[in-house]
Amino acid sequence: MFHLKIKHMKKTKTGQAFMLLFTLITFSITILSFTNRFGLDKYEFYLNDKLLLRQYVNQPLNLRVLQLDKAKEADQLQIVYSHCQKDNGPGTGRSVTLKDDSGNILHKWVFADANTGGLKMTIAVKDLLQIEKKNANHQLSLYYSAKESERAEMLAMVRFK
Repeated sequence: MFHLKIKHMKKTKTGQAFMLLFTLITFSITILSFTNRFGLDKYEFYLNDKLLLRQYVNQPLNLRVLQLDKAKEADQLQIVYSHCQKDNGPGTGRSVTLKDDSGNILHKWVFADANTGGLKMTIAVKDLLQIEKKNANHQLSLYYSAKESERAEMLAMVRFK
């Protein structure tokens, strides 16, 4: 009987340990699902200083659509990109590239480092509209590059209609 009691206690302690471990894992996953922006690069699009879109790099590509159907030729598109490894600071050697759906580079804008040129990278909407007219049958996308990035990051697909 004493031997059965020890086996029962071992099973109970093992079961309790398993339940505690399961609870901790579930709790950790739940907490981490609400903190998906911690330590990630983020970027924002502004049209004439009005926020249009704020994205974090882990969001699905289908959410990354920059709608410019109401933009006018005189408008200015501004992009602010913050790197996680720089305490959400700006990058160096920054550029924004417009590509078509085949990956062809249609235009590249090069910007000064943020510590000398400011955080916002400004592109004239007039330039985007001219490129879009020449490539009306193609999906266009904006990509960001900097020395701090391993590769160019697709920011958003651009829609004018």
